[in-house]
Formats: sequence, structure tokens, C-alpha cells
Amino acid sequence: MSAIDTRGKFYLGREYDLKKDQVTDKSVIYDARHLTTHGVILGMTGSGKTGLGIILLEEALLQGIPTLILDPKGDIVNLLLAFPDLLPQDFAPWVDVEGARRHGVSVEEYAEQEARKWQEGLAEWDITGERIGRLREAAQLTVFTPGSEAGQPVDVLHFFDTPALDWDEHEESLRERIGGIVSALLGLVGVEADPLQSQEHILLARIIEHVWRAGEQLDLPTLIRLLQKPPFQQVGVFELETFFPEKDRFALARTLNNLIAAPGFETWQQGTALDVGQLLHGADGRPQASIFYLAHLHDAQRLFFITPFLQAARDWLRGQSGTTDLRALIYFDEVFGYFPPYPKNPPSKTPLLALIKQGRAAGLGIVLSTQNPADLDYKGLTNAGTWAVGSLRAERDKERVLEGLEGAIAEAGGRMSRRTVERALGALKPRVFLFHDIHAGPPLFFHTRWAMSYLRGPLTKRQVRELAKEQGSRGVGQEAFVEREPVEERSPEPVSPGLITTPPSLPPDVPQVFLPPTVAFEWALRSYEERVGQTMLARERQMVYTPHLLALGTVRILDRKRDVDTRKSVARLVRIGAGDTQADWDAGEVVAVEKGDLTPRPIGEGMYAAVPAALARPRDLKRLAKDWADYLYYNTSIIIPYNPLLKLYGEVGESRRDFHVRCEEEARRRRDAEIKKARVRMEQQMARVQQKLRREQRELTEDREDLDARKREEMLSLGESAFNLLTRRRSSSMISRASRKRTLTKKAQADVQESVEAIDDFKQQLEDLKAQWDEETAEIGDRWADTLEEIEEFEAKPRRADVAVEFCGLAWVPAWRVTLDDGQRVDLPAREM
Repeated sequence: MSAIDTRGKFYLGREYDLKKDQVTDKSVIYDARHLTTHGVILGMTGSGKTGLGIILLEEALLQGIPTLILDPKGDIVNLLLAFPDLLPQDFAPWVDVEGARRHGVSVEEYAEQEARKWQEGLAEWDITGERIGRLREAAQLTVFTPGSEAGQPVDVLHFFDTPALDWDEHEESLRERIGGIVSALLGLVGVEADPLQSQEHILLARIIEHVWRAGEQLDLPTLIRLLQKPPFQQVGVFELETFFPEKDRFALARTLNNLIAAPGFETWQQGTALDVGQLLHGADGRPQASIFYLAHLHDAQRLFFITPFLQAARDWLRGQSGTTDLRALIYFDEVFGYFPPYPKNPPSKTPLLALIKQGRAAGLGIVLSTQNPADLDYKGLTNAGTWAVGSLRAERDKERVLEGLEGAIAEAGGRMSRRTVERALGALKPRVFLFHDIHAGPPLFFHTRWAMSYLRGPLTKRQVRELAKEQGSRGVGQEAFVEREPVEERSPEPVSPGLITTPPSLPPDVPQVFLPPTVAFEWALRSYEERVGQTMLARERQMVYTPHLLALGTVRILDRKRDVDTRKSVARLVRIGAGDTQADWDAGEVVAVEKGDLTPRPIGEGMYAAVPAALARPRDLKRLAKDWADYLYYNTSIIIPYNPLLKLYGEVGESRRDFHVRCEEEARRRRDAEIKKARVRMEQQMARVQQKLRREQRELTEDREDLDARKREEMLSLGESAFNLLTRRRSSSMISRASRKRTLTKKAQADVQESVEAIDDFKQQLEDLKAQWDEETAEIGDRWADTLEEIEEFEAKPRRADVAVEFCGLAWVPAWRVTLDDGQRVDLPAREM
């Protein structure tokens, strides 16, 4: 056995002399057991980082070490492109067609060049076809494609199942698992949730924990239903309705339902379960390399898969005994974004850090690869015992690597020339790496060997599908994996008459949009069963998109005189027959659709009905758009109540009852104001009369006092006259004085009588004014009350310039076309309108 094939050793390349700028003859042989302290591969684009990762995995497979590989970019799938015979026809299906064109040769000629390059490259590094053959036979390679059937699908949603773990013993880890699931799920629907602050995260986590503690079964549809009606009424010290109102819970439930209703989501719950023991070893005990191809997923979907994958690895790790050998390897390519430094904390970070900390004791090695070392958690860097660092240009990346490398070397009792390493990192050639193994002395520089796998570059999903078919035809990588719930083989669903599998080709000037499905098939079927009152057995189902005319418009109604300024959004969904040229807008369905709800392309796969001619011709659609604008102009208005006596107009959206109440308040206000004004006038009049009355009453008092005085004087005068008469003293002057006294008494009596009459008159005036006041207030009240009977209606219409057509074109409306067990075919709505 040659040195490069020593048991338990990895042949990675040869040492590199920086001063002479050349490869030496000394091979770099790495002890596989050292990977139990984990490793990192760092380097910028073009450094050879991906090639080194594939070489490391090739050596692990040759040593019979099972591996789990996360491949976000689609590079590591190149492991399956290992050709023992190195024949051009082996390379031909996989060479870059654009590369052949750039070289000015045919694909066949380019394949010959690539095959020759690989033959020469491998020979230079003492690698034979026989060794490539051993690589092909050493382990079973399978490409998994979560959320797709291009490769082997993965059942991710089974992770909602209640785990068989004791809560008293594993409470912390179970809650971490729940937190990761909830964060990944919310991320998948675009909800950024802080586990400690987000009401969405807290409520979902509480529901899952409640169900798991009760030992009940849970899946995503059940979680959605429980979200609307949780099995508890209090969260912390708050009532459920206060903490998370029902309408907000329904909105979140609807968002999650849209997720499972989307065509193609069912592939997330089909295929192989995330059972790490099964993924590492086949039923016959043969080691396996499970490559999880994630390039076809967007970031949120990748996180949705990676988080439960790492949690599954933790579950497997708990059941493993201790060992110093490398029992299994997890390789995470392009880990950027999944293991960031503090304070960032994506749901993938906690389980990955736990694997790094706990994996060593159980013989699980973790290798992380990234071109952004500054975006890698410091704990991950310092926990790595093996470093391979390629060329780095960014100063912050070099600084981060030097800090971590210094710490790792110091922990191992070694020393490092920081200046030498820093200078070297910025000038390393492709495939040249600084290599440090804390178990094997000081750092060194080495040049990677030639990869046995053809480094084609990232593969597309279509290429992965072809590769999976090729693997299946050779019987490789499929028989060892048992799907969680085996699905009975059945022939493809027949296409309904008149339907095609892709959207029809239409002129580019035809505006067309898609209404995304929001109702899951199960819910649509259940609603239909409730409507017809019996259970239905569905034999077949298809997502069918039917063409409709969708018209969206906005109308502004402005009337400054009446203080009206409002906008109305109007939407109609109209069926257009094959021979129709006009749209019956009144017969169209009024829908709650906004422009933001529409998508330019379908979500998932489906069947498509034929498009009527009127919806396929740009000139017809332009005419329909003009007709829609006319319809909006002539048929859109606002009825506003109006009180002409009060000169009061209703507000937009105000009911007749509310307007009547407002008129009552206004009439009452005006009545009170008029009464107040009249009261001031009346009080002034009454005050004048009362002033005269008081003056007359004072005069009456004075007149009565004067009368009494006159009467006394008259009595004295009469007494004197009588005395004189008795004494026979009579004189003309005495008679004259008595007469005068009598006259003055009569005048005083007349003054008293005049005052009494004046007082009575003034009192009567006050009574008359009071009566007049009562009549006037009654008249004022009646008059303003009558104004409430004078409510009319005013119709506010738009100006032509205030009518805007936002969209008028072809809309594809989704429906579930179901063939029932009795052969009847029905269409069930796949979207709430």
C-alpha cells in the first residue's frame, strides 16, 4: 500500500515552498481522527477552497467515513462526477457548453481536452483510475433535493412530530429545537421574529410545546388550526386575546396556509425522513455520503431545511457512545449567513454550535467552509483544530483569521509569526493554503492535489435530475433509503381535455398576471363537502389555471364645495367566452384583489386552459381598458346626504342615521344659539319694564306718604274751622286755607291712584313678555326641529381626469380540479376572493 493510501490518513496534496514558489516532493498526509476537533476551510473566490473541500470528502469516503454534506451553491455535487476510465464520453454530458464555445471547439472536442487534462493532472499527483474506482465503490452517494423531486426528496415536515424524549431530562434542548423550528418557519413566510419579543414566535412555540408535552401528534395543518384557537387562554400574565388578538392570529394563520397551499409544497413532506442514522449508514451497514443540494432554494427555504437538519444531527448525537475515532463527518459548504458572529442569531446557529461543542466526544467531525471568515462566529473559529486558509484580500478577513489562528496555535502550545502569515495570506496562489493542525506541529503551506472528481462547477437542478437518473440506472444511492410513508406507485395524472402543461405563449404586449393559490386542497375539499352535505372521495386532483379578465381601477371623487375628497378602488373579475368581444362589467365578480397580490409568473406547476381571443390580442385589451375607464366614470359615484336648511353635507361613508344624528346636534346648537340671542333681547326688555315698575312702586310709596300728610293737615284745618265756628271766629282767610288743604289732599289721592294703575300696567307688561317669550322659544324649537325633516341626497361623481385604470388584462385564476370517485369532475376554488 502506497503512502497516500494509508488507512486512517487523508492525502491532501504536497507541501509548498513559498520562497522558491514551487511544490515540494513531501506529501501532506492528514490524520482523519484530527477532524474530531473540527476544521475550517477559508479562502476568497478562486482560491481553490471548493476543490480542497471535495478532496477532503473524497479522502473521507475512501476511508469509509460516512458524510453528510450541505451544498447551498451546488458545487459539492461534483463528487458524483468521478470517472475511473477518464474517457471523453464520460465528461461530454457535463462539460461547460459555453466553455467549449469560448475555446472555439465542439462539445466532443472540449470533452476530450477536459479528459486529457484530468488524466495528466491525476498522473502528476500519483492518482490512478483504480483509486477513482475505489472511491466509486467505497460509499453510496445520494443527492437529496429538499422541496424538489429533481433528486431524492426529503420529508422535512415530519420534524413537527412529537419527539420521544423526556421533558424533565431534555427540556432545554427540546425548547431549543422548538425555537429553531418556529424561527425557520416564520422566516420561510417572511416574518422576522425575535424569540424573546415576537408575539408570533412566542405563541407558536407555546402551542408546539403544549402539544408535545401532551404527547399528541402535530403537523403543519394542525398547527395552523391551533394558531386560530390555541389550547390555552393565557400567555404569561396576559389574556390570549390581549397578547395576540384573534384577527392578528387569523392573519398569521392565513399566511402559513398560503405556504402549504402553494403548488409544490407537498414535496417538503415526501421522501426520506431526516433520520441521521439512516442517512449515514445503509441497511447493510455500508457508509453513505448524503449530499443535500440546496442551490434551487431561496435563502429562507434553505434556512427552513438546514435548521431541522442540524437539530436531527443533535438528536442522533445524543445516542452515540464516546470514541476517539472519526465516526462521521458533516461538511457545510458556504456557511456564510448560517453561523454569524454575535449579536446575529439565526435559528441554525444554536444547533450548529452545539454540534461543534459536543461532536468531539462522539467522534463527529464538523468542517465549515466560507469565503467570509469575518462573518463566522468566533467560537466556531476557535473551536476548530484544523485550519486551511487560502488567499484572502480583505483586511478584516485576514485580521479575523489571524486572531483565531493565533488563539488556536497558542492553545496548542505553539507560536506563529503574525507578520509572515499576514503577508503570505494576501499573496497565495490558487490551490495553495496555509495549513494548521493543532495535533501536528507548526503551520505549513501546501498545494492541493488534483481532485479525482470532475470539478464542473455548480450544477443546475436540471443537471441534478439527470445525474440522479443516471445514479438510479446504476442502482446507486436509492435502495438504502426508505421513505417515511411509502407512496403507492401510480401512473401520472391524466391531463384534462383542453388543458396544457405550460402557460400559452402570448404576445409580449398582452398584460398577464397570476393570482397565487391561498386555499389548500384539503380545505377546499372540506368546504365542498360541507356545502353538499356529504363526504367525497377524490380520485385525482390537478391545479388548473383558468383565464379571466381582471380589471383594477382607482376613482377619485373631489368636490371642494361639499368638502368631499375620497378615492375608491374597484376590481372586477370577468369571464370572457371564446367568441366574446365585450365585457359585462356588472356581471363580473367583485373581488378584493390589489395589485400587490399579483405575481408575474405562476407559483408551482399547474395546467392551463385555452385563452379566449379577446384576452390574447393587445388591441382588444386596450379597447377593454378604455371601456373599463368609461364604466368607472359613468358608474362610480358617492351618495352624500344633504340638509339644505342647515346647509350641512354628509361625510364619505357616513350612514343616513349618523348624518341625522349630526343634523340633530347641529340644529340643537343653532336653536340654542338663537334662543340665547332672543333671551338677551327679552331680558333687556323685561329689565326696562322691571326698572319702571320699581320706580313706580317707589313713587307709590311717596304718594301714599304725601296723601297721609295731606289728610292730617286737612283734619287739623277742619278742627280749627270747627273751633272757630264755636267761638264765632269766622274769617275768609280761614275758609280759603281749608279749601286749599282739601284740594291738596285730592291731588295726593290722584297721584296714589295713578301710581297703582301704572304698577298694574307694568306687571301686565311683564306677564305679556313672559308669554311672548314662551311663544318665541316654542316657535324657535319647532322651526329648528322642522329642519330635520328636510334631508335630501346629493350624488358626487368623478371627473374624467380622476379615473385611473391600474390594470386591465389576462389573469390566471387557480382552482383545484378534482375527479371524484364516481367520475364526476368539479373545480374547487384555490384562492379566497
